[in-house]
Amino acid sequence: MSFIPNTDADRAHMLSAIGVASTAELFHDVPKDFRFPRLDLPAALSEHEVLGQLDALSRLNAQGPQTPSFLGAGAYNHFIPAVVDAMVSRSEFATAYTPYQPEVSQGTLQAIFEYQSMIARLTGMEISNASHYDGATSTAEAVIMALNVAQREKKRVLLSAGVHPQYRAVVRTYTQGMGLTVTGDESTSIGFDQLGDLCDESTACVVVQYPDFLGRVAEPAQLSGLAKRVHACGALLVVVANPVALGLLVPPGEMGADVVAGEGQALGNHLSFGGPYLGFFAFRRDHIRKSSGRIAGETVDQDGRRSYVFTLSTREQHIRREKATSNICTNQSLNALTAAVYLTALGPRGLRRVAELCWHKAHYLASRVGSLSGYSVTKGEFFHEFAVRCPRPVSRINARLFEKHGIVGGYDLGADYPELRDAMLLCCTEVTTKEQIDRLVAALEDCRNA
Repeated sequence: MSFIPNTDADRAHMLSAIGVASTAELFHDVPKDFRFPRLDLPAALSEHEVLGQLDALSRLNAQGPQTPSFLGAGAYNHFIPAVVDAMVSRSEFATAYTPYQPEVSQGTLQAIFEYQSMIARLTGMEISNASHYDGATSTAEAVIMALNVAQREKKRVLLSAGVHPQYRAVVRTYTQGMGLTVTGDESTSIGFDQLGDLCDESTACVVVQYPDFLGRVAEPAQLSGLAKRVHACGALLVVVANPVALGLLVPPGEMGADVVAGEGQALGNHLSFGGPYLGFFAFRRDHIRKSSGRIAGETVDQDGRRSYVFTLSTREQHIRREKATSNICTNQSLNALTAAVYLTALGPRGLRRVAELCWHKAHYLASRVGSLSGYSVTKGEFFHEFAVRCPRPVSRINARLFEKHGIVGGYDLGADYPELRDAMLLCCTEVTTKEQIDRLVAALEDCRNA
């Protein structure tokens, strides 16, 4: 049942204003036989009956702990403390819109400021904006930022094949029509040394992922070395990072990164069937005028009291069109607030503990899977995801895992990397239990001969 607050007098006044005698006349152009068709609808249900039907439909989905999942590939199932949802569901946050007027938006602006501060510290960078739509758009915006820093004179972008395939696709979509050459991701065998060799004076930026899409973690010396070679060409180094991994790994900012972007879903945001998520975006102070998004800052009011404002807002809605650096019109502030509450609840030690659990559980799984006949784990350091060569097509293995064993398997890497046909990307987080891991290993053994 809907409620429309217009009275009969209101409706008569509106109809009179547009010169129409009745509501029916509004539909005069619709053929008479189609104006009020007879609808073959089922009988109405009570609220209780509707909830029962919705509950039955929801049970058709795979259910949380009852269905162990080893699928990561950019969206991760982490434990979310109860305080996170309790805070972000408060009406003053859940209903807040863009804080155009700082004098009545201090709470929202402070939340954004605190979020930015945490992201800057986590990534080892100097500045963070108020976030983008997701990891893919933040990566694309990092490329646009590098082009702006080069004043659009450099037309070459190097993308590592280790960057999320969907992120790379969005970068190409964003930059189509700019006359750019986007290259470097033709094969997973192109490493940091080869990217450094490809970088030249026409290159605007080099984009790598840390850990990369295959879960591999580069040595700090490798990333630092690449940064020096990139900077020697006058280009920027963009690092796409996993924020939870940064609780354990060396921050990209300490290894020479100019921009650190990525997906912030893992910071307290639910999987939610794919969104909404948030893209974090941090960079060096030198490039602040070329950044996208919004940046909240701390200041004092006329009475000397601490207060918060938008220091920079670079969308054409707020400044002259020719000065705009992006057309992104939101800051995903509720998702950013979620990340801020999550990071506050865990603290530095808590985030490190989450990262350690992810690391240990994934390595336990890798050791178990690597001992199975027909399966081989790819070599190299990894965080909480790793690639496995399988004895059967991944699609067949995943189908059997789900249908017979009630397990969601890994990501089919062959869909994006032809050289990784029959390879699966498996993931563990801190919520993955030893029992679930052992159950998966036994199920993979069963799938080997299926």
